Amino acid sequence: MRAHSTTVDPKCDILSIPDVVLGAGEAMRRREFIAFVGCTVAARPFAARAQQPAMPVIGFLHASSPATYSVFVDAFRLGLRETGYIEGQNVMIEFRWAESHNDRLPALVADLVQRNVKVIVAIPNATALATKAATATIPIVFESGADPVAAGLVTSLNRPGGNITGITNLSVGLIEKQIEIMRQILPNASAFGVLLNPTAQATFPSFASGAQSAATKLGVQVQILKASSPGEIELAFDTAAKERMGAVIASSDPLFVAQRDQIVALAVRTAIPAIHVFREFALAGGLMSYGTQLADAYRLTGIYVGRILNGEKPSDLPVQQSTKVELFINLRTAKALGIAIPLSLLGRADEVIE
Repeated sequence: MRAHSTTVDPKCDILSIPDVVLGAGEAMRRREFIAFVGCTVAARPFAARAQQPAMPVIGFLHASSPATYSVFVDAFRLGLRETGYIEGQNVMIEFRWAESHNDRLPALVADLVQRNVKVIVAIPNATALATKAATATIPIVFESGADPVAAGLVTSLNRPGGNITGITNLSVGLIEKQIEIMRQILPNASAFGVLLNPTAQATFPSFASGAQSAATKLGVQVQILKASSPGEIELAFDTAAKERMGAVIASSDPLFVAQRDQIVALAVRTAIPAIHVFREFALAGGLMSYGTQLADAYRLTGIYVGRILNGEKPSDLPVQQSTKVELFINLRTAKALGIAIPLSLLGRADEVIE
């Protein structure tokens, strides 16, 4: 019987037989046969993995911080799931947070562009503008409280054009109604403070002009309270107390959403009631909120991202408007502030927290 030499295949750490021939009077030795079969089977999973395409990567750029936006990120993931995408299973997400420093946005978006992500989520308006300036090819989905046409994000709501589309909650347009609500519970108040972030250049002018217009219409005075940091928020409430303002209306800027616990505490300390756009403020102990559902806007953002990953173009996806407006009233806080909420307003509330 002719002897067969065995060698070690460098692609497989087991013995292989290069020229085994089964013929009359010859038989493959058991150990060599097992080694041959073992090498073949072991190679299959590696080949299969090599053929699998890499997971698409979403870039998620936000002006605020993850600690206070986790509930909204979960809503975004829910929207992705509704379109068939689950983080870690068939899609990856690269998060970038500006921590309320808008000057960091250009560098953060440049990093995501360099990584060649499949789509970029940009929240809110200032972030979307920075992202739009950085790329004309990577699809962009924004979530913003401003009018995206007036802000220069899209050419129209129905036909956004280019590589960008998104969701708007139009919170800028709600300030007149918020002042009107505060006048109902504070009929003797003649002046209100409006808390705005001056570094949010895309929305600050709209909020300020809207507040002044509403004040003229409703016959009250408003004072713009500028704050771009937690320290300045505290100074703003101290100013409101010193100027004897009836209430503070906080805009939908991400800084104020992130600092909702601080705003609630300051309102109690200074005995100045405050109203916010989003329900999370009232749930955190604020007096009331009047505005759209922020969590649902994030969910819709996730759905749009999933649709783009499935092949749709941003230019074919009209900008969606979150139109459902809710009123939340926290009666515990009202009692702590010594405020009586009119029954007519309680009857209109979507939820009363007792």
